Amino acid sequence: MNYQEKVEQAVSFIRKQTDFCPQVAIILGTGLGQIAQAISPQKIIPYTQIPHFPVSTAPSHKGQVIFGTLAGKQVMAFQGRVHYYEGYSLKEVTFPVRVAALLGVKILLISNAAGGLNPLFQEADLMVIVDHINLMGDNPLRGPNVDTWGVRFPDMVEPYDKKLIALLEKVALEERIKLQKGVYVAVAGPSLETPAETRFLRLIGADAVGMSTVPEVITAVHHGLRVLAVSVITNVNLPDNYKPAPIEKVIATAKRAEEKLSRLMTSFLKQVEV
Repeated sequence: MNYQEKVEQAVSFIRKQTDFCPQVAIILGTGLGQIAQAISPQKIIPYTQIPHFPVSTAPSHKGQVIFGTLAGKQVMAFQGRVHYYEGYSLKEVTFPVRVAALLGVKILLISNAAGGLNPLFQEADLMVIVDHINLMGDNPLRGPNVDTWGVRFPDMVEPYDKKLIALLEKVALEERIKLQKGVYVAVAGPSLETPAETRFLRLIGADAVGMSTVPEVITAVHHGLRVLAVSVITNVNLPDNYKPAPIEKVIATAKRAEEKLSRLMTSFLKQVEV
């Protein structure tokens, strides 16, 4: 069974479980579970039940997809994601995005935890991603192209939808939530960056670094989805004053930002047109 058949089998399974038609897909990152609690669920399906669906091994990633309503929009939320560093291929990492697109989703919202590279950032800041740099050494579109999903060479001039970013900035002002803007760089992980690597990433134009999101965004663009992504800055990496960032601290800082991120996303969904 090839990759396309696996994705279509997963979609077929979900459609047999629910006739819910999601408009928006949300990928919830490390420590950002409060958004899931705000959803009025109609159906919850564990990843382990969906054929061929990758299962997360990362801390704080529950591993289930929630179908329901949030702020008047029909959403599907992936509570937990898989990462390249877990040993999955990027085709497996982006499997949920393929499934969401084939279920009819038009907008993809992504949240993640990231290390800050911009010295003006502070812990627990929110940063809307305006562009990215892929340093993972791989691409989810590598291999045979499925023409019904998207073109062979998708344009990446605007991977993050400018109108969605502008709306999020407007909502942040209304909610009095400080919102940074910046470029996200994705690395393979799971080891964190050395001081020299941190200095290099800042020099090439990155404001935050993480180990996810970029493969999902590339795949979403391939399908023609509109994308909005927000990073929670869990620590600030200053190469000349470098300090360890244990996963426990990352999760704790992400939890500090949960309330404002949940409020921001909920208000955004109230106003966005799908």
